Amino acid sequence: MFIQTESTPNPATLKFLPGKEVLRDGTADFRDAEGAAQASPLAGRLFEIPGVTGVFFGYDFITVTKDGPDWQHLKPAILGAIMEHFMSGAPVMASTAPANDAGQVGEFYDKADEELVLTIKELLDTRVRPAVAQDGGDITFRGFENGTVFLHMKGACAGCPSSTATLKHGIQNLLRHFVPEVQQVEQVA
Repeated sequence: MFIQTESTPNPATLKFLPGKEVLRDGTADFRDAEGAAQASPLAGRLFEIPGVTGVFFGYDFITVTKDGPDWQHLKPAILGAIMEHFMSGAPVMASTAPANDAGQVGEFYDKADEELVLTIKELLDTRVRPAVAQDGGDITFRGFENGTVFLHMKGACAGCPSSTATLKHGIQNLLRHFVPEVQQVEQVA
């Protein structure tokens, strides 16, 4: 099994491409070892590696966020854990644990703005999310209120030094161009 790696705009996060499907539907974002071990055998295994502070699963990639040691020391252990997991045939997610994709959960907006929200979501899904996935992350719609779009950034995008620029200059400008009612974009947890 050959696993490729790619750097991301976030220097604390590295993208791993195992050459096979990781999650068929949605995404899964883990920020602590306890939650990871319960929901995903693979995420639990990755959190056992000292220095791993975050794990994110996309369709065909895994991003790992670190603190402390440099990638030179951490990368071989991560590659080994990913390879062992896929060679074992174990599932990526525990059968009882759904992927924790934000989806419709926790969304807020006025029903009068439903048509605007559908347009915003379509723009996010077709123009923003594919680019963000290339960088090892994901972005989901959380709400729309008084001209402000609220988005949740996951994976490599969470805590990325360039995420503010991505939100303010990239996504905000795109949405304002196609949906004049959008005044600003804010990140929410």
